[in-house]
Amino acid sequence: MENGIITSTSLVSLPELFSQTILAIFDCIHAAKCVLTQMESFEKFSNYMEKTILIVKELSKSNVDDSESLRNAMDILNLEVKVVKQLALECGTRNKVYLLISCRKILKQLENSTKEICQALSLIPLASLDDLRISNKISRLCKDMLEAEYSPGIVEGKILEKIDSGIEERNVDRCYANDLFVSIAEAVRLPDEKLAIKKELEEFKTEIQDSKLGIDMAEATRMEQIVVLLEKADASTSYEEKAKRYLDERNSLGTQPLGPLQSFYCPITMDVMVDPVEISSGRTFERSAIERWFADGNMLCPSTSINLDTLVLRPNKTLRQSIEEWKERNKMITIVSIKPKLQSNEEQQVLQSLCELQDLCTERELHREWVTFEGYIPILIGLLSAKNREIRTDALAILCILAEDSHDNKERIANVDHALESIVRSLARQIKEGKLALQLLLQLSRSSVVRDVIGTIQGCIFLVVTMLNSDDAQASGDSREFLDNLSFLDQHVIEMAKANFFKPLLQLLSSGPDNVRLLMAKTLSEIELSDHHKLSLFKDGALGPLLQLLSHDDLEMKTVAVRALQNLSNLPQNGLQMIKEGALEPLFEILYRHSLSSPSLREQVAVVIMHLAKSTNTQEADLQKISLLKSDEDIFKLFCLISLTGPDIQRNILQAFCAMCWSSSGPDIRAKLRQLSAVQVLVQLCDVNNQMVRVRASAVKLFCCLTVDGDDISFQEHVDQRCIYSLLSIIKTSTDEEETAAAMGIVSNLPKDIQITQWLLDSGALDIILASITDGNRNALHKKQEIENAVRALCRFTVSTNREWQKKVAEAGFIPVLVQLLISGSSLTKQNAAVSLKQFSESSTVLSQPVKKARAFICCLSAAETGCPVHQGICNVESSFCILEANAVEPLVRILEEGDFGACEASLDALLTLIDGERLQNGCKVLAKVNAMPPIIKLLSSTSTKLQEKALRALERIFRLPEMKQTYAALAQMPIVDITQRGSGGMKSLAAKVLTQLNVLGEQSSYF
Repeated sequence: MENGIITSTSLVSLPELFSQTILAIFDCIHAAKCVLTQMESFEKFSNYMEKTILIVKELSKSNVDDSESLRNAMDILNLEVKVVKQLALECGTRNKVYLLISCRKILKQLENSTKEICQALSLIPLASLDDLRISNKISRLCKDMLEAEYSPGIVEGKILEKIDSGIEERNVDRCYANDLFVSIAEAVRLPDEKLAIKKELEEFKTEIQDSKLGIDMAEATRMEQIVVLLEKADASTSYEEKAKRYLDERNSLGTQPLGPLQSFYCPITMDVMVDPVEISSGRTFERSAIERWFADGNMLCPSTSINLDTLVLRPNKTLRQSIEEWKERNKMITIVSIKPKLQSNEEQQVLQSLCELQDLCTERELHREWVTFEGYIPILIGLLSAKNREIRTDALAILCILAEDSHDNKERIANVDHALESIVRSLARQIKEGKLALQLLLQLSRSSVVRDVIGTIQGCIFLVVTMLNSDDAQASGDSREFLDNLSFLDQHVIEMAKANFFKPLLQLLSSGPDNVRLLMAKTLSEIELSDHHKLSLFKDGALGPLLQLLSHDDLEMKTVAVRALQNLSNLPQNGLQMIKEGALEPLFEILYRHSLSSPSLREQVAVVIMHLAKSTNTQEADLQKISLLKSDEDIFKLFCLISLTGPDIQRNILQAFCAMCWSSSGPDIRAKLRQLSAVQVLVQLCDVNNQMVRVRASAVKLFCCLTVDGDDISFQEHVDQRCIYSLLSIIKTSTDEEETAAAMGIVSNLPKDIQITQWLLDSGALDIILASITDGNRNALHKKQEIENAVRALCRFTVSTNREWQKKVAEAGFIPVLVQLLISGSSLTKQNAAVSLKQFSESSTVLSQPVKKARAFICCLSAAETGCPVHQGICNVESSFCILEANAVEPLVRILEEGDFGACEASLDALLTLIDGERLQNGCKVLAKVNAMPPIIKLLSSTSTKLQEKALRALERIFRLPEMKQTYAALAQMPIVDITQRGSGGMKSLAAKVLTQLNVLGEQSSYF
């Protein structure tokens, strides 16, 4: 061969030979880059070749002698490079499975070529080289290549070991073959599709047939054994082929189990052997039994008693296989015999058969395959409708086993009529049955074909979501995995969200493609959510993606985002988070775009802004100093929209301002709105003839807000008789209690102007106020507010400076109503009722009629007419407004002992009208009679300085009367002393004065 090489290259010049060699190496390196297997080893070889190219290039530039040895080196190098190139080309085109299984042979060939190339480089005459650097490079490279070893990767090594083990064991089952095939498929990166895998296996078998001529007998046998092993895997044979093979074998058997052959028994244990081993005498025993025999010191054969040459144990594979085949034959007969028993009407027989079947299925995968071939799956599904819970539970357990490692069985279960519905029904039953049903559904959901169908079964997703929070960790984990499996389908994700499981929806909303994000946002806009779930959605990150959609250029994206935010923003915590994370800017941008082609979008934005405004009216917003509108310009721009938009936007903006008016920045906003002439706009919107009733109601509520602390001028300019008429008509006719309460609030807050009061009277205000107080459910929230406002509005008509107005009020029957309100009204109602009664009482002295003196002869016939104990004249409720005659004194006294300062103060003021001026003595007697003095004295210890002072001044007058001083001095002494020590300067002096009256301090005390 070498002579042939010399002859073939002797005609080629040395520079040309170098060029040919470099070109051949380049081709080899290029081919090595395209291999499908052992890429690291080929890359390692390519590194050696790159260094070889550098050496050949340097040789071509040196003055190396053109010797036979050098030419032989180049020829060998060219030959081996071509061999490796051909090897690389085959590794890039041949069947992937074949290449994997042949990897040891491939690497051995690569290693041989590496060493041959190393040998070739060593033939280069280094002595003729002037440059020692080239010599050193050649030496180092030869050393590296000589030591080079190529070995399969860890994954390939494990696969080859498993193949060798499977060939040695012979009787491996389908599960072993499936695991092996999965490992091979993953290693060679086959698609996870049955058809693709089967095609690859067929190509592998064809590859073996084609290569038989080029391999030795041992290698050919090994390849055939590998084919037999892989054909046991599901991917290699169709279900129909395996079922036919099974039925042929089953039909060849009898119906009765066969007994064991004598050779199956161990001579020591007399039991059928499991792991038979042969000893040197040629006899076979159970491994564990013979090992114990030897461990006891016996050196003779237990059967023949001959001396043993060695204690080595050899597995009797042939006998073991025979025993296993006998066992499997009998178990096949057993599986066939169970089937009719499961269809029995005897529950106990069915339960026993299910238990036996479950044991067989658990024992071996092959048994599970036979159970499937026998058509047990429809029968087991049918048992899920049994009345007996144990039968249903056992059937579920067997179905779980059958589905666990077989995608085909998962599909078979799902394809049985009403199978999935039956399994879902079991979810809602007793705990054990529910858990097994969940496990089965989880197994089924691992099939891409079945999982799309499962989620469509009514109640399935809902029931699984309810199990997420189970105390059972396995049930909770299975539920989560099941839902994760189903989340590949968008419709399933939507159903999960409807069942209040939002994790998959939030993931798609955040990172899905635009069309999916749109669908998820649309779902959030449509489903009904509790406050808890709205809060959790924001905590789990829904807001960020929605704000991104809100700023999207696409109008549909914006619209869906707004609708979703509308659904989520009515929770104050969410509203505040939206403000903090910058939602206002894009929302206002949409709201102020008058050219927007979708008016409904602006309306929805207005609703969201209204929700955000309401969120600022919370304690959390106060603490964090969060407000909706930052500047006067913002207030102006938003309020101007009321005059420029339709009723829906108007209403929501009005509600937004109403909410802001009660926030921590409310006083500033109310003041700014009054400066903007908001009252004029609101008066127009509050007109009773406004057909937009909901807009009118919102305007009335905002108008009421602005009247709380406004100056009289702002309202006198715009409130006329028409406005008064509209407000009263609203109170009289509106069915919206909140609007009615607000309208009454406006009436109660209007300036105490004579003209306005007269307009109110002329418009029938008193009748309307009386109706408001006496009609309806007083405990309803807005009705309560309406009554409070009505009683406050009445105060303007009861001022003592206009007795004509007072008379109209009294004649309308208000005084008994006010007295009743002292008993049954809210604290604020009691306060304003007391104010009116106090104003009435201030007029009583003047209006009380003198007692007519009876003539002498009449005196003899009847008792003399007595006057009012306080006013000393003839008093009644309607003419003199006497609170004593109205039986108001005792209710007023009781209010003194209640905790509300405003009501206490108003009641005290009303009671003190009885001791004004000359009425002191008479009034004190009346107050003493109703036991009013102790509550008044108790007010000296009130935390309200104003109440303390009023009570102290009242007592200063009361204690001018000796009988009062004598009766109540002891009770009042300590509270008054306490005021002298802790009170303000003026209070201390007054307290000291009272103590002097009580003879506790001298007149020259330092307190004066």
